[in-house]
Amino acid sequence: MQLLLLCRPFCKCVTCLSKWFVGQMQNICLHLGHSLSDGLDEVQKAEMKAYMELVNNMLLTAELYLQWCDEATVGEITHARYGSPYPWPLNHILAYQKQWEVKRKMKAIGWGNKTLDQVLEDVDQCCQALSQRLGTQPYFFNKQPTELDALVFGHLYTILTTQLTNDELSEKVKNYSNLLAFCRRIEQHYFEDRGKGSSSIRSS
Repeated sequence: MQLLLLCRPFCKCVTCLSKWFVGQMQNICLHLGHSLSDGLDEVQKAEMKAYMELVNNMLLTAELYLQWCDEATVGEITHARYGSPYPWPLNHILAYQKQWEVKRKMKAIGWGNKTLDQVLEDVDQCCQALSQRLGTQPYFFNKQPTELDALVFGHLYTILTTQLTNDELSEKVKNYSNLLAFCRRIEQHYFEDRGKGSSSIRSS
């Protein structure tokens, strides 16, 4: 539960939920004397980790691609957003440096030559796998949230509420009604009165 509460302030940043971030949140939970996955057996824990890898490999990478490799998004949104805390000309220099780093990473993992349609198809396949695993359950494992629920919520909430030049990415998520209901349920249960005035799934 603490993990879900702690990830809320970071959800507006597309790249916030990295493996490092999730690892830090897990360490905090362990420091507090418990783990969100304590109730899972070893097979379930292995399955949970596999789905977390899927989310990081697909959703996180797709978010980076949309933010830094889609020229329309880069020109209209990303450079200005990323460079806004810095004075000229540092804002432009750092934005172009970040774009170069992300493109180099995309090339290294085989995403360098992907088209936007191919990226969106990868997102759709990831959402389909998550939707099938979730089914009609309130959470991915049993009746209590785990690290996987926090990770998936963070990414899907970001996709659903972050402004881009088009809605194609968020529409992929909206095609899966149980994932959309999952995000709304977590937002209402954990965050409803904590962020008044901020973007919500309902308003998106």
